[in-house]
Amino acid sequence: MDDLRTKYLEAIAGAGDESALEDLRLQAVGKKGEVSLKMRELGKMTPEERQVMGPKLNALKDEINSALSAKKSALADAALDERLRTEWLDVTLPSRPRRQGTIHPVSQVTEEVTTIFADMGFAVAEGPQVEDDWYNFDALNIPAEHPTRTEMDTFYMHKAEGDDRPPHVLRTHTSPVQIRAMQEQGAPIRVIAPGRVYRADYDQTHTPMFHQIEGLAIDRDISMANLKWCLEEFCRAFFEVDKVELRFRASHFPFTEPSAEVDLRCSWEGGTLKVGEGDDWMEILGSGMVHPHVLRSGGIDPDQWQGFAFGIGIDRLAMLKYGIPDLRAFFDSDLRWLRHYGFASLDVPSLAGGLSR
Repeated sequence: MDDLRTKYLEAIAGAGDESALEDLRLQAVGKKGEVSLKMRELGKMTPEERQVMGPKLNALKDEINSALSAKKSALADAALDERLRTEWLDVTLPSRPRRQGTIHPVSQVTEEVTTIFADMGFAVAEGPQVEDDWYNFDALNIPAEHPTRTEMDTFYMHKAEGDDRPPHVLRTHTSPVQIRAMQEQGAPIRVIAPGRVYRADYDQTHTPMFHQIEGLAIDRDISMANLKWCLEEFCRAFFEVDKVELRFRASHFPFTEPSAEVDLRCSWEGGTLKVGEGDDWMEILGSGMVHPHVLRSGGIDPDQWQGFAFGIGIDRLAMLKYGIPDLRAFFDSDLRWLRHYGFASLDVPSLAGGLSR
C-alpha cells in the first residue's frame, strides 16, 4: 500500500502535461487501475481483513485523486502564465468591421413626415388597429352600402356564436383616430395619425397591410387656403426642394366636403423623379374640408367649428422619394435591398434632433 502511494504521488508530481496526468489517473484509479483492482479484492477477504484494508484503500484513492486535481490546476496555471508571458495584444489596433443594422424605409419616412408636421404644430394621435365598424365607417359618413364595407375590401374579425358585440374590422385607414382624438380633446385641435392599415388588395402598388398618415386641423376660421399652404410646406420639406406646385382636383370622399385629390407638378428624367418642375402631374394624396357629420361624430358643433383633413400613404412617399419601384419589396427583402437604397444605420431621423439625412 505504501509502495503504491509513493509510486503514484511521485509520478503525479513529476507529470509534465495534462496528457501524462490522465495516463497516471487511468493507471491508478481508472476502471482497471492498480488501486481499483486492489479494491475489488476486498470481496475475497475476511470481514476482519476488510475492516482494516477498506479504509486504507479508500484513503489512498482519495489522496491520489486530490493529488491529480492539484497537479491539473498547477499545470493550467503554468500554461496561462506562459501565454501571458509570450502573447501580446495591441489594444490600439482598430476592431474588426461589424455588420450594422439599418432603419427600414417605412420607419424613416414615418419619422420624417411626423417631424415635418410637428414643426407646423401637429401632435401625434394613436388608436387601435382593430376597430368597430362605427368608428371605421359610420362616424366617417361612409354609408352601409358603400363598396369598401364588403368583405372583398375589408378584413372583418371573426365573431364567436353568441357574441352580440358590433362588427369589428382591421382598420382600413387611420381616420378613426381622428374621431377618437376629437372626442377626447374637442376643438380646436391639430393632430396627425400615423399607423398601419389593412385592405384586401395585393399588387405592385398595394399590399394587404400598409401605412398611412392622416392629418386633421379644426378651428373657427380654417379654410381650404390653410390646407393648401400646409400641404405645400410639407412637400417642400419632405422632397427637399424650394419650388412646389400643387393642383387640387375636385373629388369625392364621404368624410370631407368639398373634397380634392392633390397632384404634384413633377418630371421623370431617366426614371428619376424631380419635384417642382416639368410638365407631368402626380397624384400624392386626398384631402378636403371635414364633413359636418364627421364633426358631430367627434362631438364638435359644425356650426361653430370647421377644419380640413388629408391622408397620405407613407409607403407611397418612400417609393417616390427613394426610387423604390415595388411596394411589396418593403416587406419581403433583406438588408442588401435596404443598403441598395441608401438606408444605413446612421440614417435615423429624430424628433428631438431633426433629420440626419
